[in-house]
Amino acid sequence: FSPGLLLVAGSFAAFRLLNRGLERLVPPPPSARRNRWKWRNIWTSLAHSVLSGGGALAGPFPCRFCLHPGMSEDLVGTHPPGAHSLVAVSVGYFLEDFVDMLCNQKLHQSWELLFHHSVVIVCFGIAVLLHQYVGFALVALLVEINSIFLHLRQILLMANLVHTTCYRLNSIINLGTYVVFRIATLAWMTRWLFLNRENVPPATYAVGTVGMAIMTPMNIILFYRLLRSDFFK
Repeated sequence: FSPGLLLVAGSFAAFRLLNRGLERLVPPPPSARRNRWKWRNIWTSLAHSVLSGGGALAGPFPCRFCLHPGMSEDLVGTHPPGAHSLVAVSVGYFLEDFVDMLCNQKLHQSWELLFHHSVVIVCFGIAVLLHQYVGFALVALLVEINSIFLHLRQILLMANLVHTTCYRLNSIINLGTYVVFRIATLAWMTRWLFLNRENVPPATYAVGTVGMAIMTPMNIILFYRLLRSDFFK
């Protein structure tokens, strides 16, 4: 097995263990006790978002390419130290979350997230296995900055803290980071693929294009749902 695959497996096991231990670390409030697995699942997702989003934001690499979208050779073949490991860890998390939802939630309730995770696992898996497009995957992990506030929103909802200043403040930050780190990031990635289509192998270009075509409408729909739920009730 390659080091990348071993890291994916180790990440899967680590997030699985974290999931199992979270109920003791963060006991669910009375309002969340009917759905204990979901409480654990959200906190596990929050831990991944802090780790991966913070890791992606900490380095100068993603910002360089947001400013210079034509530097295809760097996003394809080179990446900063630790970037490959961070992407591999994220693949392990998405696999763990996929299994967790598959085992604990009905398919009609989770198919959208399962579909989302499948696309991410395939795209990130290519980067991990080929050691290419790791920089592109690292830029994609900027989306997890917004996921921090999405998960906090779910936690506050489950804890019956909707009518609080904390929830309102989180809603505003969630919406702002959604535009900056989710919608803008996906738009930049789509633009990069289009500008560099001649430098990317056809199979990889097809996977990337299909991934963007799936992710973009999903995220626009989620943005509309958040806007309607938190600001236009």
